[in-house]
Amino acid sequence: MKAHDLRSMGLEELQEQVRDMRTEVFNLRFRKAAHQLENPLKIRDARRSLARALTLIREKELGLITDEEGS
Repeated sequence: MKAHDLRSMGLEELQEQVRDMRTEVFNLRFRKAAHQLENPLKIRDARRSLARALTLIREKELGLITDEEGS
């Protein structure tokens, strides 16, 4: 997911998105271990999206960005 898409979300939405992303990373790693994952680069993309969302949550918690700036 792109950063500008994440910036438009509120804090609660971001936290819900992080839960979904963590589940996705887990499922991708599980599928890789079972040799059912066709494109292993999906794991990298999912991890980077997760990190991007966690960074935005932290920025909002510290007050570096506000919800109005993200819109």
